[in-house]
Parts: sequence; structure tokens; C-alpha cells
Amino acid sequence: MSGLNDYFLPYQIDWINDDSKIKISEKSRRIGMTYAQSYEDVRDCVLKTVPAVWFTSADESAAKEYILYCKQWAIIFNVVAEDLGEMVIDENKDIKALVIQLKNGTRIHALSSNPSGFRSKGGKVVIDEFAFHRDQKALWKAARPCITWGFPLRIISTHQGQNCLYFKFVNDVKKGKLKWPLHTTTIYEAVAQGLADKIVGRKLTDEERQAWIEEEKANCGDDVTWDEEYCCIAVDESTAFLTYDLIESCELDAIEKSLEEITGDLYVGFDVARKKDLSVISLNERLGEVNYIRQLIILEKTKFKHQKEVLYKILQHKKFRRACIDSTGLGMQIAEEAQDDFGKYRVEPVSFTGPVKEELAYGLLRNFQDKNTRIPDNKDLREDLHSIKKTTTKAGNVRFDVEANSTDGHADRFWSLALAVHAAGNVANAPTIIVTRGRRKSYDILRGY
Repeated sequence: MSGLNDYFLPYQIDWINDDSKIKISEKSRRIGMTYAQSYEDVRDCVLKTVPAVWFTSADESAAKEYILYCKQWAIIFNVVAEDLGEMVIDENKDIKALVIQLKNGTRIHALSSNPSGFRSKGGKVVIDEFAFHRDQKALWKAARPCITWGFPLRIISTHQGQNCLYFKFVNDVKKGKLKWPLHTTTIYEAVAQGLADKIVGRKLTDEERQAWIEEEKANCGDDVTWDEEYCCIAVDESTAFLTYDLIESCELDAIEKSLEEITGDLYVGFDVARKKDLSVISLNERLGEVNYIRQLIILEKTKFKHQKEVLYKILQHKKFRRACIDSTGLGMQIAEEAQDDFGKYRVEPVSFTGPVKEELAYGLLRNFQDKNTRIPDNKDLREDLHSIKKTTTKAGNVRFDVEANSTDGHADRFWSLALAVHAAGNVANAPTIIVTRGRRKSYDILRGY
């Protein structure tokens, strides 16, 4: 057959040419690693360096796709490969596999993810999408002895969090605890080596490749999908202060209202910025015990004069009750002026000290857990809320920081929303305000008697 360059990109060739006993790949989705692996497996069977290949993936469709690849490579190698279809390989446990047999007697098996399928088997083992198997420990325990007689083992996967055996293997390799070669291929590396060109069917410019990547990222929907499925980053969801599940459980469609449409008590949170970050004003309409976030007004690189105009229009609303305004640094002047103009109780300047941020963050968390806050179904808001990570310093101080790979501000929407919910939550602690209504008409009627 022709050289590898006629069929594969450089990262695939590097993988194929690595003849280590055990090797592991962390990869972007759909970059052709299973395709390259199927070539290696057929080659090993053609050369009879292995008696059999035992392949397993997380779902049946992946197993079928792998077998199709193998049949294509058999044709290119000009060898006869008989398709034996689905065969029972363990009657007692009803375990089946898709099987093809080469003329020299070697076989390639595509198994389900049932760990029992590897019991009493010998030969080359390929575990595809290892992070997505239901019981990775049982699968590894059953598959590892298959290679005792010197046969190779391959592990290929994208990431799915950090609480799995696959992540532990990758992490142990990076720390030097395991001596396996690790092949890491992100979508950026794959595209740089020709993936997008191959998909589009022509040579692309650097600008076109970058645009292709940006479109793929935009279509992902959230950062975790992009990080794990395309960038080889295992996301530890347990460190997120607000998880995606919790955030999405509080989202509502068509929740937004104009300022004029708000009829319930209005509470406001304002996270102030000028150049680097976003200024965000959250409009919170409280109905009963529930906070409905009707608007998030984003002011990017906006002069303070205009920010004040936008804020004052909101604070003049007839249902406005209370606002909490970030008075840290740049926000001090706006917060003080608003308090002077609208009243000491109605406007509260909030300085973002460590303890204050902790109180705000946990107040928002409790509202989400109790389903007492409803937010718009908005990607930017969702990612901003999810970006906050709680950490504890060696001195025991709690910090709330934005995750390292966040590219949009410093969770400005999070803090604006937390301020708006805090404003509504402090109603019970407010002083009693007595408002005079003017003289009764009955008093005037009695005048002179």
C-alpha cells in the first residue's frame, strides 16, 4: 500500500508509529484517532504480530464504525477479511461481538463495554473512549491481563471530568508515575496539522483555519464542552460554586421584561466597571418569595456619566425598592451619589471585601438551591455564573475567583445578580419608613365647626 502520508495527518502517524506496549491518547473529538487505530490493528493482524484484537468502545455505533474502518484497511492491504457478523463469545453471560477474520486466521473483535467480555481472552486490547465507559475499574481489571504475554494495549479517549480512572491514568503519566507514552492532540493542534483542510477538501489559509475553529467553538454551547471535547482539559465540576445542573434548573424562557412592564417590587444590583471589565445592572422583580431577573444591562467601556443616567432611570421607577451597588474602587462615587439622591436605606454601597463576597455568593447559592431565583436562559450569564470557583487559602480564608480559562471579564454578571438578590433579601432588616399621605378631606370638611 502507499505511504502513511497518503492517508493520515502527522499526529495520526505519530500514534501509529509508536510501538510501545501500552500507550494512551487524550484527544479532541472527531479527529480520526479511532480511524488511525483501526489501521494499526489491521496491520498487526496482517503481520501476525498479534493473534487477535479485542476492541471496546462506549456504545454499539462506535464498534460498528470501527469494524467498517478495519474492513476498508483490509481491502487496501489486499487481504481477505471475512465478516463473521455478530458472534456470541460468552453464552453464559450473553456477551456478543462484531467479528472479522483475516485469511491468516487472526481476528478483530468489537465488543460492548461489558468488562466480562475480556475474561479469558488474550491478544491486543484497544479501549476507545475510556472515560465514557460505565465501570472503568472493572473494565481495566478484566482487560489488563489480556496482554500478559506481551501483546499491546491502547487507550484512546476524550475527557469526561476528573472523577474517573481515565483521568487518573493521564494525570499519573504527566506526573511520571506511569511510564506510558502520552499522545495529546487538541483541536488547535489537529487543525494546525491539516484537519480542517481535510474536512473542507482544500488547503486553507491560517485565517480560514482560525475562523473554522471559532465557528466550532461557537457551536459548542458551553465552555465545558469545548474544554473537554476539544481542548483535552478535564473539567472538575466539583469545584464550580454553581454547577451547570443547578444553574439550568433555575432558567426560564421568555422571562425578560422591559422596565415599563415590571409591576412587582423592583430590586437592583450594580457591579461597576469602566474599561477592563463589564458594568452590569441586574433588574430583579420579586414576586412573593421568588426573584425574577428581568434584565441584565451590560455596559461595556461606558463613561460613568452615561452609566449614572442608565442607573437613575431605573431607580426612578415607581416600584423601585432597594439597590445594592458595588462601591469598591471605581464604583464608590456612583454609589455615594445614588445614596444621596435616593435615600440611605434605598441605596446601599457594598464594598467587596472577602467576607462580603462570601456572604453575597452564599446568599445567591441558597437562592438557587431553594429555587427562589429565576434567570433568563442565556449562555453568557450561564458561563459567568459557572466560572466562579471557591478556594480556601492556606490561612483558611475563603476566596471566590474566576476560573483560569475564563475570557469574559471577572464574573461581573455573577456579582451583579448576587447584589440584586441580596438587595431583595435584606428587606426584612430594613427600618420602618413612615410616609405621610397629606390631610384627609374629612378634616377639611370639619374646619370652622
